[in-house]
Amino acid sequence: MKQIVLKHALDHKPTAADFDVIELEAPACGEAQILVRIVHLSLDPYVGSRIRGRHMGEVPPEPGAGVIPGAAVAQVVESKIQGVSVGDWVHTMDAGWREYAALDAGAFRIIDPNAAPLAAHAGVLGMPGLTAWSGITQLAKVGDGDVVLVDAAAGTVGGTVGQIARLKGASKVIGIAGGPDKCAMVVNEYGFDACVDYKQDNWTAILDTEAPDGVSVHFENVGVSILNQITPRLKLYGRAILCGLAEQYHSDGPPPGLNAGMIVGKRAAIMGLIVYDFYPRWDEYVAEAGPWVTSGSLKFVEDRMDGLETAPALFEKLMNGQNMGKCVVGVASEQI
Repeated sequence: MKQIVLKHALDHKPTAADFDVIELEAPACGEAQILVRIVHLSLDPYVGSRIRGRHMGEVPPEPGAGVIPGAAVAQVVESKIQGVSVGDWVHTMDAGWREYAALDAGAFRIIDPNAAPLAAHAGVLGMPGLTAWSGITQLAKVGDGDVVLVDAAAGTVGGTVGQIARLKGASKVIGIAGGPDKCAMVVNEYGFDACVDYKQDNWTAILDTEAPDGVSVHFENVGVSILNQITPRLKLYGRAILCGLAEQYHSDGPPPGLNAGMIVGKRAAIMGLIVYDFYPRWDEYVAEAGPWVTSGSLKFVEDRMDGLETAPALFEKLMNGQNMGKCVVGVASEQI
């Protein structure tokens, strides 16, 4: 099989040149394991910091041999686990950038290929979607009348946040994204009421025209520099979900801190979100969101390349914020 590996240890934001394609023997299916062929490989921003050893203390993959972490939709080709059959479809966070993987019991979830498009489980029904649902429904508890703001709104998490907020009764959903093309996608594809281009010098003034009375919920995917701009615009007792820190994943240190006085003045609740906490509720999320996807009320946009060897180039695009939608590599065909 093919596998993507690091050429060397990283001390910088990853580029396509930092990876190699190697060939090696596919893993055997051990006792109490399944062997799967990877079909839809998800590329996610957190992997950039993880392969540098900067993600929650996790050890980076060994150059030349270690598996690059990645979630995937995969099909079972051999099973030594009771209740799992050849041909079943699974979602796993332990796939890696390779063509086959041997998975232990508990390292995968069986998914219904008829409940929603299989590729949706790499994004809107995968970890990004679970992240959005957890923050909006379990932490912020968005309901009728909420005005919801989300940055990095063109990304899978951000785009899903806005759509779920609307489905849960928000009266207005506003995005923040970089550039007119991304803002157009946020409005035209994800159905936001408005999207503010933060690359414009007067973007905060534009935001004030879109939310003249402030926002009740803000979902933060970038970091403190944006959050400090939004905190003064929170309504009293507003809620902010601190999910992503994209601006500091590849920086040398943390940015200046939060404006604590403004948080106190707004009586605001700032809640940190780690999606791992909600893994036990993944099936609950898919059961609710799957029908939204099939009905078209929860949309997803893919930035897709085909062939495992394309993963490094697509990942570099993701690291530079140039992707339009969820980055997915089509490693193999759904049809054998």
